[in-house]
Amino acid sequence: MIRRLLAHVLLLTVIGGNAVAQKKSVDVLIKSGSLIDVPSGKVLTKKLIAIRGNTIVGVFDEPQARTIRAKNVIDATGKFIIPGLWDMHVHFGGGDTLIDENRNLFPLYIAHGITGIRDAAADLSSSVLQWRDDIEKGRLVGPTLFTSGPKLEGYKSSWIGDLEVSTPAEVDHMLDSLQAMKVDFIKITDNTIKPHLYLYILEQTRKRGLKTSGHVPFALTMDQVSSAGLGSVEHMTYVLKAGSRRDKEVARKVAAGTMTNRVALPILLQSFDESTALAVYRRMAKNGTVVVPTLSISRVTAYLDQESHQKDSYLQYLGKGLRNTYAWRVNRAAQDGPEAIADRHAVYEKTSSLLPLLREAGVTIMAGTDAGFLNSFVYPGIGLHHELGYFVKAGLTPLQALQSAIIPGPAFLNKTSRYGSISAGKQADLVLLDRNPLQDIEATQAIDTVVLRGVVYNRSALDTMLDEVKKKAN
Repeated sequence: MIRRLLAHVLLLTVIGGNAVAQKKSVDVLIKSGSLIDVPSGKVLTKKLIAIRGNTIVGVFDEPQARTIRAKNVIDATGKFIIPGLWDMHVHFGGGDTLIDENRNLFPLYIAHGITGIRDAAADLSSSVLQWRDDIEKGRLVGPTLFTSGPKLEGYKSSWIGDLEVSTPAEVDHMLDSLQAMKVDFIKITDNTIKPHLYLYILEQTRKRGLKTSGHVPFALTMDQVSSAGLGSVEHMTYVLKAGSRRDKEVARKVAAGTMTNRVALPILLQSFDESTALAVYRRMAKNGTVVVPTLSISRVTAYLDQESHQKDSYLQYLGKGLRNTYAWRVNRAAQDGPEAIADRHAVYEKTSSLLPLLREAGVTIMAGTDAGFLNSFVYPGIGLHHELGYFVKAGLTPLQALQSAIIPGPAFLNKTSRYGSISAGKQADLVLLDRNPLQDIEATQAIDTVVLRGVVYNRSALDTMLDEVKKKAN
């Protein structure tokens, strides 16, 4: 009898030991939250998210908690969990004297649940490239950073830091140099670049397998640049022009120098035609041309006559040098008379209303703010939440707005194997919200916790981060 009891105890000990040995060891386990599957919009309850290092190792049903041993367990009861947000149009610039002020912006993105950003060129490219590598290697805390490096422009561009080109040979040389920098995409703008050279850049980048992003010269049509391979169109003015019955006429006159962009805008407004627009937008969708609306900067600029923003509380997080760069747009807008102000309002209202039409045509909308130096009162961090709010006011659903800040960014940069969802093998970038963003898009601002590369920042840590930014800024 005693032998039997001893054998039974020994068997239970072995079984128990094996059970302990078979437990998965992880660094962080998030339990009891509501996981939002962003592609479908489904809310999955009672799920476990297991994280080891900077990677999600699995998403499990809650009963499997007994098979997992975690160093840090986060009880997410009542919380809604989404992947980290991405802002796909930001800028770092203002000259070497503002390097520190620009670097001080990274915590603002983290504190607002933004775990990925795309720098769309300015005059601090060497610093940005270094920051990108430092963040990747863990030497600098910041959202995952992608950059175009310096952008391509024509000679005598009004922007500092551009790579100016006027011949195909110069384009080839500059593309070689950008590839040597290992930039993540190529940015082109429309200040002084020759239309034929713009198309040549698109031809060559396509051959090299490089992604492109750009403004669209008014001397070209959307069909021309989309069919030539432009990856993303930045700003809605070009989308408005694409829907005009007089698009080709305007392009010819701008190319001939008999019409300016500013003169063309009222014409484009008056000649906009929905059936024309849908046809062009569908061709854009077929070509894979993405649109980054940047409604934030458009709205701020359009309505500076009604909202000065001089008393915005968020200004306390920006250094004096960066705040001073805002004066350029403010002063320019102040020179507009009543007619020009009315045109600004009309252009914003019309362009923002085109988002549902783009969706109907199948065009991918990718969220980006234009936050950074020069772009008055479009704030790094909170600006993306404002952008999503403008999307919903323009007619998108909260889910569609949320999708725009999570799914297309990784797809554009060919990074979907690592980013864009909460699943095994993806980077552990998560945001825990107090409210459901599918019911109210402003819930994306109700941030309880941010997980960045597996590092957990609770609300207290995020508030401390914001306080430190404020101290440095002042």
